[in-house]
Amino acid sequence: MRLENGKAPSLRGTRLCIEMAQRMEIELTSKLDEERWTWRAAGAKLPKGVLSSSIISPSAKPGDIVRADYERGIDGIDILSTDSVKVREEPDAAARIELAPRAIKGPEISVTYAPKGGGRKGPRRDDDRQGKGPRREGSRPSADGGPARGDKKPTGDRRPQGQGGAPGGAPGGRPRREGRPELPVSTVNRNALLATLGPEQLPIAEQLIRGGIAQVRQAIAEQEAAAKASGAAPVAKDAILTIADQLLPQTRLASWKDRAQPVFDAGAEAKIRDLRAVVTAARTVTMDDDARATLKVIREHLDTKVKAMETKWIDRITNALDAGKLVEALGVVTTPPDLATRCPAELAVRLAEEAGKQMNADLAPADWLALLTAVAASPVRRNVVPAGIPDDGSTRSAAMNAAGMIPSLAKLLGLRIPPPPPRKAAVRQAVLPE
Repeated sequence: MRLENGKAPSLRGTRLCIEMAQRMEIELTSKLDEERWTWRAAGAKLPKGVLSSSIISPSAKPGDIVRADYERGIDGIDILSTDSVKVREEPDAAARIELAPRAIKGPEISVTYAPKGGGRKGPRRDDDRQGKGPRREGSRPSADGGPARGDKKPTGDRRPQGQGGAPGGAPGGRPRREGRPELPVSTVNRNALLATLGPEQLPIAEQLIRGGIAQVRQAIAEQEAAAKASGAAPVAKDAILTIADQLLPQTRLASWKDRAQPVFDAGAEAKIRDLRAVVTAARTVTMDDDARATLKVIREHLDTKVKAMETKWIDRITNALDAGKLVEALGVVTTPPDLATRCPAELAVRLAEEAGKQMNADLAPADWLALLTAVAASPVRRNVVPAGIPDDGSTRSAAMNAAGMIPSLAKLLGLRIPPPPPRKAAVRQAVLPE
């Protein structure tokens, strides 16, 4: 960073050049005062900016197009100098070439079907079958060249009607479920934030929105390499990172608001995964009052959906137990709707007691093994006390293998009851600054 008059330049004056001066055509849009004009790229809305009146002709007027030398830096585009005004050329009507319409004599699209037979060209000769063995019954073509009439199944739609054969239907005769439309992507809050920033902050904020501090560091590295190759001034890395640290909470909050707004607008119709993702992302954001109010509503929708799923899950377990389907009930209890969902204590005791009663020595070995597999995978396995083990070699071998998961089996087999597994200590990962 160079010193000007013995003092360090301000951050607003710090410019990070990434390439040498280039040329482009700009349009003078308006005159702000005696010293400044506004401009934009000729024929486009962006890029745009402000230039000094000293580098343009005194006779210039709004709407003129000039050729300009410019330099691109981290604080935007700087116009270095301009050339003469470019006169707009009106198109000559006499020089135009008119295309006469062409008369359409036939269809614009022609369709040609590929021949059947796996791409084989020409008729099949009888001598092709020499040395290949006899034909299978039902595979011989008919005399008129049509398909074989033996055991060959008819072609066409093979799906049976009434069993998922209806067009657009799912297997099993159920109608195909239409997926919910994806939520729209919002950029309102990010655009509002960028509109309030100065020229030296704007490109840094854009990089933060794309990928955080890591994206800013990557952009600095690329500009340092470009400056070193061109012999330009070194990059003000510390100044850029200081601005990035100041803007990081604002960009995170704006990105979270844009992500949360479509979910908030969807309300109770939002998917549970979208609700959960927004609530989880809020942990890394410094909230303001509006964001807290939005998060509160989204969390209420998420709690309502999770509660409804838990109620439905518990009802499925209870109904299976009431119907005597213990294996099905144990299978349902192993798949809770949420990782934080726990089986109620009364229901867990009922499951364990029912499983212990049914696992007796009089049960068929196949049924006992099926019940053993379901119990071993369930969260109530350590509370199940089997009444007995069938007198069967494979059953006793399976019981010995499962004794570590169902401790009561060890007592029935005369083994030492294994100790409970050690409690896993919560491992806290250090959060490193970006």
